[in-house]
Amino acid sequence: MITVFIIFSIFILYNINSMTNSLCIKREIPEERQPKVFRTINVLITILLISSYVEILYT
Repeated sequence: MITVFIIFSIFILYNINSMTNSLCIKREIPEERQPKVFRTINVLITILLISSYVEILYT
């Protein structure tokens, strides 16, 4: 179960990062702000994935 969820999580993070990159390009976010945008989105998505795993684990 955990291996499937880890593979799923990697796939989700990759897709979210590609969408974030598209957002940065489309909105013309300056290069110096892009790492902060990526870090914030990655942390939030990681929290969401961990909470989803815990919910699946305990239901």
